[in-house]
Amino acid sequence: MTSTSRLLIVSTSTIHGSGYLEYILPEVANFFHGRENLIFIPYARPGGISHDGYTELAQKAFASVGLSIRGLHTFDDPAQAIREAGGFFTGGGNTFVLLKTLYERELIPALQAAVGAGTPYMGTSAGANLTGLTVNTTNDMPIVHPPSLDALAFVPFNINPHYLDPIEGSTHMGETRETRIKEFHHFNTQPVLGLREGSWLRLENNQLELKGPHTARLFNAGKTPEELQPGPVNQLLSNA
Repeated sequence: MTSTSRLLIVSTSTIHGSGYLEYILPEVANFFHGRENLIFIPYARPGGISHDGYTELAQKAFASVGLSIRGLHTFDDPAQAIREAGGFFTGGGNTFVLLKTLYERELIPALQAAVGAGTPYMGTSAGANLTGLTVNTTNDMPIVHPPSLDALAFVPFNINPHYLDPIEGSTHMGETRETRIKEFHHFNTQPVLGLREGSWLRLENNQLELKGPHTARLFNAGKTPEELQPGPVNQLLSNA
């Protein structure tokens, strides 16, 4: 991350009872205000949707707030398109498919350079996972194998989108999200932020803010988890 980086790290694209991106569109419009040549990165392919089909979904949502966006897969030279882009939106889906595709097409360095130079980046779900140090704390199944689990490292911690709290009275005997993250910390030291549905992080002018109606759960190795209230959370930028 550089002091010029601009990020919108969103837990989910859709909340219950809402259309695609509907609940966060005012934030999207503000974040990308005045920007042209926006690029949608459709590689996560939720449910196996085609790149074209996924891009159409994003285009419709962006158009509703006066923004135009084009799928990265439609460019003959995607690396050059990234260098010339005015902003990025990476949609959710399968994190491993997304990361594998970016590695295979050798697009990681171009994205890191563009965002490091100040081109705004928005990611939901899998696209949010990508902003962390690694994708080891995704909820997705590893249906394909990227050459590395290292992510874009826009922030000095990992993300766990769609973070779920244990349901009181539930008879489910499987691991909770908290248990899985504690397992991660037996082998890794970077902090992990659990982002609940309907919450997001916004980074601008080197200031990081938790937004939305919920707290976020911060896990540090060997420490008791901490609830972060909506508002400034700059401590996350120096947590690693």
